[in-house]
Amino acid sequence: MMFSPVFIYSDRFLEHRCPQFHFERPERLVSICRHLQAAFPAAEWREPTPVAEGLTPWLEKIHSRVYLDQLAQMAAAGGGWLDPDTYLNDQSDRVARLAVQAWLDGVDLALQRQQPIFILARPPGHHALRQRGMGFCLLANAAIASHYALSLPGIQRVAILDWDVHHGNGTQALVQDDPQIAYCSLHEFPAYPYTGEGGDRGPYNNVLNLPMPPGSNGEAYRAAFQDQVMPFLQQWNPDLLILSAGYDAHRDDPLSSIELEDADYGWMMHQCLQITHRLVVGLEGGYDLDALGRSLVATVQAAVLDNAPVGPPHGGQGRV
Repeated sequence: MMFSPVFIYSDRFLEHRCPQFHFERPERLVSICRHLQAAFPAAEWREPTPVAEGLTPWLEKIHSRVYLDQLAQMAAAGGGWLDPDTYLNDQSDRVARLAVQAWLDGVDLALQRQQPIFILARPPGHHALRQRGMGFCLLANAAIASHYALSLPGIQRVAILDWDVHHGNGTQALVQDDPQIAYCSLHEFPAYPYTGEGGDRGPYNNVLNLPMPPGSNGEAYRAAFQDQVMPFLQQWNPDLLILSAGYDAHRDDPLSSIELEDADYGWMMHQCLQITHRLVVGLEGGYDLDALGRSLVATVQAAVLDNAPVGPPHGGQGRV
């Protein structure tokens, strides 16, 4: 079915900024928006819902109150470094909460529209743990969104697919003990954060980690999708698919040794649409500005051009 893409975005996401050069910088979103506006002039752009007290229980379901207070206090004091990679400025706590809200809005809209919704938010989240941020990440966007989705009518099973080049150690840790959530990751290994070995299947057989050796290209990723990712997701049969869409596996990215091309992201997106059209696509990594923008265009284009009819959203078994 042809449709106009929907992007959830706010200029406030640009206000999370390191006082010195940092790969996870506002220019990432500037490049993404420039590429998407040129490629999809008829797209719908939506501001996130303003953050309200209703967000707090979802944050506290995933993160400790001590850690949430730490973020607020550090931001109020002007910012600082959580670790050598992960910073806050005076706006970062507010911006990170708005990013979570954007992901929750994406869940609501994907279920309402029965189509992919694209979340253009930062900071990213898939490394954030219950009691600390790391790896450029402050709050666990995908994990929070998955638990939120399970609170909604008709949602019994959620899957998270993480194609960022780094293993989403935070996401896995925060969802694997819930038998209604599955987590699947393709990631370079060995590489930061040095987690995600292939033998870990989770306590409910709800985890699939696919470590990819340095130098892996689109052919290797396509084989992994066809042989392992798609059977895993099809068997899980989710009511909603959340995509942690990092673009640092691109061959031009400075932080990885994987060799994906723009078109490979479009191909992977097309595969995701064979699982369900109820799809939340949220930004994680990707640090070459031009490759990042082009890869987002390829991802969105795959959704726009997908002509599969939208019937029962997960193989006709109809849990809704």
